[in-house]
Formats: sequence, structure tokens, C-alpha cells
Amino acid sequence: MSGPDEAGVRTSAVILCARVERFLGNYPEAAALLRREMNSRPAPSDRVAIGLELSSSAPHNAMYPAMRSEVARTLADARTLGDEPGEAGALAVAAFGEAYEGRVTVANEYARQAAGLMDGLTDGDLAALCEPLGRLGWAEAFLGRYADAERHADRGLRIARTTGQVYVLPLLLLCKAHVRIQVCRLRSARDLADEAEDIARGIGSSELLAFVLANKAQVRIAGSVPGDSEALRAAEEAVTLMGPRTNWRAAMAWCMLGYAALTGGDAHRAREALLRAGGEDLSGLQPSMRPLFSELLVTASLFVGDLASASRWAGRAHEEAERLGLPVQRASAMRSAAQLALHDGDPTRAASLLTEAAAVCGRAGATFWEARSLLLAAQATAATGKGARASALWDQGHRLAAAGDAGLLVGLAELTRPPSPHAVGTVSWSADLTPREREIAALVAEGLTNQAIASRLYLSHRTVETHVSRVFRKAGVATRTALAALMARPVQPAAEPTYPNP
Repeated sequence: MSGPDEAGVRTSAVILCARVERFLGNYPEAAALLRREMNSRPAPSDRVAIGLELSSSAPHNAMYPAMRSEVARTLADARTLGDEPGEAGALAVAAFGEAYEGRVTVANEYARQAAGLMDGLTDGDLAALCEPLGRLGWAEAFLGRYADAERHADRGLRIARTTGQVYVLPLLLLCKAHVRIQVCRLRSARDLADEAEDIARGIGSSELLAFVLANKAQVRIAGSVPGDSEALRAAEEAVTLMGPRTNWRAAMAWCMLGYAALTGGDAHRAREALLRAGGEDLSGLQPSMRPLFSELLVTASLFVGDLASASRWAGRAHEEAERLGLPVQRASAMRSAAQLALHDGDPTRAASLLTEAAAVCGRAGATFWEARSLLLAAQATAATGKGARASALWDQGHRLAAAGDAGLLVGLAELTRPPSPHAVGTVSWSADLTPREREIAALVAEGLTNQAIASRLYLSHRTVETHVSRVFRKAGVATRTALAALMARPVQPAAEPTYPNP
């Protein structure tokens, strides 16, 4: 209803309407509004604002490569006008999009330029840029620049709360929670995820709530004991809310369902969920996440006795990590290779890979993954007979995990604590097994796959998987080869070890 002299008012109204549609998950409606307005030949300053909102649909609805030219045009218009907030917003969108696509060098440059501009603007200048601040923070998190990511998320949160932009708070809160997972500060990550959930449930967007719940599941997995039921419930609700959608947020929901299922011992369901998320080659996942989820597929495949798939996923993790050149992803690929080395009976190589992975993560400030790598390295090192070295690695990993309230890793530490180098013999862990578990453990040690065991014992494949998972937990091992090696050792009574209270 605006007149010819009120073009700016009309543009603001169109952008606001489109933003509401986008946050409700109605992407086609939002894009149609914006493209119609762009076709009406708006003023250059309005074209920048429309372009920023239009490009914000990537990668949730349109893949970023399809929006790259739109972002470039918006950036060029902003620079021509000397519009620094508009330029900063376009650079932030570009950084996020390129980071999502795995173009690390380009994304880093865009992020550097965006941060340089945003850090020089006042909070008033950035009042309309809370969402781009969040996108910049996520881009920096993907790129392993954790301190910068949290700094920009914090600034966005402060401005959004001051100006009443409640709808953008979940994006910023989850960015900060994601960073807190990486640096192993799980208690605060849980608080951030809970706040994001409270806000998302009031907004009314099923897709936004699903994205929040997927991230909450990730926080719960990392911060709780293995197999935490709340993590699985959050992931299941996220998948249900997503329905048939196939965008980035839907992929994240399915990935977290797979992650939660695997930590709960259901390797079969984990593989199904992860492949549902990214496809048979994980091409549907964001590149920076592919090595990490390939690692989970290696674990799940070894668990069910599918060595060929495990080898394929380990190779894929290595290829993706080398292409990205990011430290956390490289460390993930090393852990995948270490799993295969343990399976092949080469704990020395596994220990070397895992120790290097821990060092790489430590230098990058990724404390959660450093602690995980250390604990796995302790287990592999113990298998080489270097008890004192294994204990030192375990102590360091456990200390980092406990300090960060990483319940998953504390639980892993309890399962994998190496025996004291001064202890004589081995504690009879098999005494804790049920007769059926002892029978299945013996068949695993003989080299039988889960399917072969199921056929021999007239059990379902899923039942065998459950029993094998329980045996692994009671034995404190993560691979079939490690279990076989443990069962081959002579058992002698020893003093019961004392475990630290988590």
C-alpha cells in the first residue's frame, strides 16, 4: 500500500515479511517475495538489503553455489555505495556459505574481511546484522577459529537481546554451544542449548526447533554418560519434526540420531541414520563434518563386522580431511585409521596415530577431541605393553574430560583405564559376563561376524549386536581384535582397581 515516495518503507516491509516466512521454513514464499521486489528495480541501497535477505536462504533451502552470484552482486553494490554494514553482512554470508561448501581458503579470507569490518562498527550499526554476526560465528567455528566464533556470537547475543530480536537468538546460542563442545566446556554448552530450545518452542517453526534439538542432542551426547536416553530422545524428535525435508538442518538431525544410536550401542541403527543423512558417499553433508561422521561409520562398521565398509569409510575420511586441511578433521581421519590398525592387530601403529591426533587437536584448541584421542591412545598403548606410558596418556585425557564435564569421555575413560604398570596379572573381567555373553565373546574371538554368530546360535542379528556391545563395555575394549587379544591373555587374580569418581 506504500506510495511511489515510500519505496524504502515498502522494501523494509517486504524484507520483514520474507524473513518471517524464512524463519517459519517457508523458503519458496520468502524467495518469491524478494525476487519480485528485486525485479521492480529498487534503489541501490534497497537492493543491498534485499540481496542480503535473499542470500540468507542458503544453505537451508538453496545450495550456496546457486546463491554465490547473488552474494557477489550484493557485496559489489555495498562497496560501490560505501555501505560498510551491508558489505560486512555480505562478507559474513559469503564466509558461512564457502565454509559450508568446504572451500577453506576462500572462507577464511571472507571471514577475515567480515570480522575486520564488523569489529570496527558500533552496536547500533550492527543492530540489523545480528544474523550475519551469527553466520560469521558459525563460519569461524567450522574453520576452527573458536575464540573469534565465540566473540562474534557473544556480540550478536548482546545486540539481539538489547533490540528484542528473539528470533535470531537460537542461531547465536547454538553457535556458542557448538564452540563450547569443541573446547570441552560442556556444562555451559548444555545451558546454552536449553535456552535455545525454550526460545525455539515459542517461535512456532518446526524446522528451527528440529535444528535446535539436533544440536541439543550433540551437547547431550558429549556431556552425558554413553547411551544417554535424553540425547536419543532429542535426536528422534528432531528427525520427526523434519519429516521428509532433505536440507542441511534435516541432515544434521539424522546425523545426531546416528551419533546417539552409536553411543547407545546400536551400530545398525547408527549406520542407517548416517547414510540417510548424507547418502551412500556422505555428499549430502557439509564437507567439514564428513571426516567426523565417516569416523562414526568406521566404528559402526567394525562393530557389525563389516571390514570392507570400515576400510572404505576410513579412506573417505582421509581424502576429505586432506582436502580441507583443517586440524580437527585430520585428527578424525587419524582415529579412523587407528581403528583399522587395531582391527589388524597393530596396536603400535594405532597408538602412534592416536597420539599424533591428540597433539593436532591440542594445538588447535579442540580440547574435547584431544581428550578423546588421548583416551583411545592410552588403550592402544596399553596393548603394546607400555603400561606406564598408557597410564600417563589416560591420566591426561581423563583430566581434560573431567574438567570439561564431558560425561561421554569420562565414561570412555572408565571403560579403558589401563591396568597399573605395577599390577601383576589381569583382573578376570569375564566374571561379569552372562553365560550368553561369554559364549558370544568366544565366537567373536574366533573371528566370526555378527551375522555368522546369529546363524550359529539361532538369534537375530540385532540381538547379537546388543550382546557384543555389552561385552565390549564390560571388557573395556572398542574392537573385535582387542577383545580377542584380551581373551587370549592368561587370567590371574589382582587387586581390584580404584576408579576416580567423575
